[in-house]
Amino acid sequence: MSFEFTDAHIAGIARVLGVDAKHYGNHYRYEIKGAEAERRVSLEIYPSIAMGDREGTLVSVFTPNSNLQLQHCSGVVMSELMGEVTFFAESDGKISGLIVEKEGGCSLYANVDRSMVSGDFTKLGPEVMLSGIALSLTELMLDENDGEDENAPPEA
Repeated sequence: MSFEFTDAHIAGIARVLGVDAKHYGNHYRYEIKGAEAERRVSLEIYPSIAMGDREGTLVSVFTPNSNLQLQHCSGVVMSELMGEVTFFAESDGKISGLIVEKEGGCSLYANVDRSMVSGDFTKLGPEVMLSGIALSLTELMLDENDGEDENAPPEA
């Protein structure tokens, strides 16, 4: 899957997160601050960057206590209703998702079986249920990417 961030994606992410995107040559940066001082993240999107032998999209999140990366991002789902943007990558039936919230929070779910994003979440153990629920927004886009324009910026 070859996904590329478009100007529409960059603008949509800015709208959902309520902050402007700053362009720095090869990447975009968003500074997100929540109501509480400790709720802040910096989001960087590299639409095309070398990673090993291939080029791809890179999404990085920096918090006061951690750095998170999603390499070879294969899509993004923006939800104004939920005030969050979900970046995801799929490989060999596994999904990883990096979720950035308008209020300055973020979550990472890695190597989740694709089958967990659909179906009856109550049949999942409580330890893994949240990952299936959180990444369920990607299900429609994953299905659409199997035959449609994967660069269209979907909204939930």
